[in-house]
Amino acid sequence: MNEAEALSGGAAPGTPQDGAAAGNGRGDALADRLTAAERERRWPNLRPRDAATLIVIDHRRSDPKVLMGRRHPALKFMPGKFVFPGGRIEAGDRSMTVTGALHPRAEQALMARVTRPSAQRCRALALAAIRETFEETGLMLGTKEYGSPERAPAGTAWTAFQERGVHPDLETLHFIGRAITPPKRVRRFDTRFFAVDRTAIADEVGGVIGPEAELVELAWVTLDQAKALDLPPITTVILGELEARIAAGFAPQLPVPFFHQQRGRFVRELL
Repeated sequence: MNEAEALSGGAAPGTPQDGAAAGNGRGDALADRLTAAERERRWPNLRPRDAATLIVIDHRRSDPKVLMGRRHPALKFMPGKFVFPGGRIEAGDRSMTVTGALHPRAEQALMARVTRPSAQRCRALALAAIRETFEETGLMLGTKEYGSPERAPAGTAWTAFQERGVHPDLETLHFIGRAITPPKRVRRFDTRFFAVDRTAIADEVGGVIGPEAELVELAWVTLDQAKALDLPPITTVILGELEARIAAGFAPQLPVPFFHQQRGRFVRELL
């Protein structure tokens, strides 16, 4: 469900100086742009729901590309927008068999600024990003090195991973950003943005993308090409953060930007 990445409002594209390695001035500028944007706030205030988004990156050339999908134009929520696959945690994400573990720095950042932090919650967020990517694109992120997973929650998309012998691999994921939808929006999510290299694609199921699907097309685009697409505002901001992270070496130790509101204004903190 791509609505996980929705953070209504406007924002200008980021630059390498705007991202994870940025100074406070440039980071504050991104938050100010989100604050200044127009947005509807006419719904009851909801508690944000845990969600995750996955950015698949192709590093094979000097100008990296990312995978984006265009939402069906008839959808009521973000019709026709280009997005990264993502959605909220589901019950099966808490019990799926995996290989590898999140980097300790990623786990530390995922546990920051949350109530009741736990390694299980971090794991479920990472798995939600992988599962949603499969459900929306047909791509299975993980490895076939160890044969079929021993356990997959019945009645979930994870059974397809078991049938095709794909273990979700958490070691390949990078945690690169977090954003909470503002109050009084129609939906609210506390979304964690993960990134993974294209080489982590272990298998693919066809027939997922099409004229009647949630995503009607997929496209591998450079970061500059992505910024020129019709994007949700937070996606534009995260692309800027991703660009800065790549320029800084894409190391897992880099700080993770966190966008949320305080007293009616957006702030950008580093986790």
